[in-house]
Amino acid sequence: MFPGGGQPDLSQLMKQAQEMQQQLVAAQEELAAREVTGTAGGGLVSATMTGSGELTALTIAPAAVDPEDLETLQDLVVAAVRDARRAVDQLAADTMGPLAGGLGGGPGGGLGLPGF
Repeated sequence: MFPGGGQPDLSQLMKQAQEMQQQLVAAQEELAAREVTGTAGGGLVSATMTGSGELTALTIAPAAVDPEDLETLQDLVVAAVRDARRAVDQLAADTMGPLAGGLGGGPGGGLGLPGF
C-alpha cells in the first residue's frame, strides 16, 4: 500500500527500482568480499570460498594423506567443498533475503528464482 492509499506514479516506481538495484549491487559486493570455510573429517580438510562462490583455498592436514587410501582423501575434499558451498548459500540467503523479500512474488516473498 502506498501513502494516500492510491497507486504509485511512475516516478515513484522508478525511484524504488533504482534504490533496490543499488541495494542489490551493494549486497553482491559484500558477498564477494566475505569468505566462508567448510570442513570435513573433523577439520582434516578445509575449503575456503568467497561469498560469491569462488574457491580460494584448500587445506589438507598431513594426517589426512594416506597413499594407500586416496579415495577417502578425495571424498573429504569433495565434502569440504560442499560444506563451504552450503555456507556460501546460507550467507547469500542471509544477505540477499531481505532484498528479495521486498521484491514481492510468491508466499516466500521472493522472485521464485534460485537464490532469490
